[in-house]
Amino acid sequence: MSAMVLDGKALAAATEAELLQRVEQLKEQSGGKTPILATILVGDDPASATYVKMKGNACRRVGMDSLAVELPSTTTTEQLLNKIEELNADPDVHGILLQHPVPEQVDERACFDAIALHKDVDGVTCLGFGRMAMGEEAYGCATPQGIMRTLEHYQIEIEGKHAVVVGRSPILGKPMAMMLLQKNATVTICHSRTQNLAELVKQADIIVGAVGKPEFIKGDWIKDGAVVVDAGYHPGGVGDIELSAITERAAAYTPVPGGVGPMTINTLIYQSVASAERSLG
Repeated sequence: MSAMVLDGKALAAATEAELLQRVEQLKEQSGGKTPILATILVGDDPASATYVKMKGNACRRVGMDSLAVELPSTTTTEQLLNKIEELNADPDVHGILLQHPVPEQVDERACFDAIALHKDVDGVTCLGFGRMAMGEEAYGCATPQGIMRTLEHYQIEIEGKHAVVVGRSPILGKPMAMMLLQKNATVTICHSRTQNLAELVKQADIIVGAVGKPEFIKGDWIKDGAVVVDAGYHPGGVGDIELSAITERAAAYTPVPGGVGPMTINTLIYQSVASAERSLG
């Protein structure tokens, strides 16, 4: 029996249609004011430039504006902090995205944490993470929040299940684990140095691959009937999990591409619209 495909691309497209209506309604209520997401790109990394462009395009598809802030690769931490403070103070900006990674001379964590909580629509601040982990209101980190929205849409049962998250990054693995815990899963956090990793993965009812290594998690580690979420993307169109080995055995899985990626950008836009509604509505 084939696994159910958790189609993030289709879900993102359907959500954009809903967001377009919400933005139009917001413009009517606010006298024509348009929600704005500010994107900050530091340096000339081509992959980062592509991601920022994709986010700008997603804004326009739902009727929002994107304010593209481009800074040179020589930018200092202080200069970037000054730009973030400027955007924090701008009432016309409803969300701020600092594209990761930044050049090595910049203190990325300090700059993330300078983003005002109510404009942290990418969910990257320590304060936002802490509030989310404590069950308080905050915008969730975009990739794990996109995964949670996907699981909810496809009515994947989480409560009481054993979820194994392979990866511990501050913007994916750690918030992913906390979000699953908030939904009453029993959560195990693993990483590339975990001993007996295969045995732990075999226990998972829900497995999330977020380790950043191509097909690091082997298909024969995953038990029949598991829900498989692959948050990786690597050249050749493969993720962190050997998906080809589980498509006939898993209960459900996110394809690569077309699974987690589209919902990451969609969640950023979704949360930007929510921020604008709070500000303008």
